[in-house]
Amino acid sequence: MGQAQKALELKGEVSVLLTTNRQMRQLNRCFRGKDKPTDVISFPAVEVVSHKVAGDLAISVDIAAANAKSFGHTPDEEVRVLILHGLLHLAGYDHEKDKGEMARKEERLRQKLGLPSNLIARTEASLSQAKKSAKSRTAR
Repeated sequence: MGQAQKALELKGEVSVLLTTNRQMRQLNRCFRGKDKPTDVISFPAVEVVSHKVAGDLAISVDIAAANAKSFGHTPDEEVRVLILHGLLHLAGYDHEKDKGEMARKEERLRQKLGLPSNLIARTEASLSQAKKSAKSRTAR
C-alpha cells in the first residue's frame, strides 16, 4: 500500500477494513444509497484531519475471493487491486466522471506494482460481454 500511496502522493494514514458482503451492503446502503454489496468503498478524511489521515477503505473479502477465482489470481492479489482502486478514489479520482483518467492511472500503477488487471477495465469488459450476450439472446 505504501508504494501506491507514494506514487499517488497521497499523504496521511489509510485504514482498511476487510469485511463481509453483509456489512458492505449495509455500508453501501448507508453511505451511497445502493442496497447491494460492493467490492470497495472509499471514505476520504474530513479536511480538518486530512494532513494526518487520507481516509478509510472498506473491502469485501467475499467479493475479493470470488473475483480472484474468476480472474485466476490469488485473493491477496485481488485485495491489493481493490486497495489500489480505493486509494485512487481517496486521491480524488472518479471513474464515473473523469473520461478514463482514473482507469489510465490505475493501469499504469497496476503495471508498476505488478498487480493483475485493473478493476475499471474488468468492470467495463464484463458489462460489454453482458450486453453482447443479451443481444445474442434477443436475436434468437
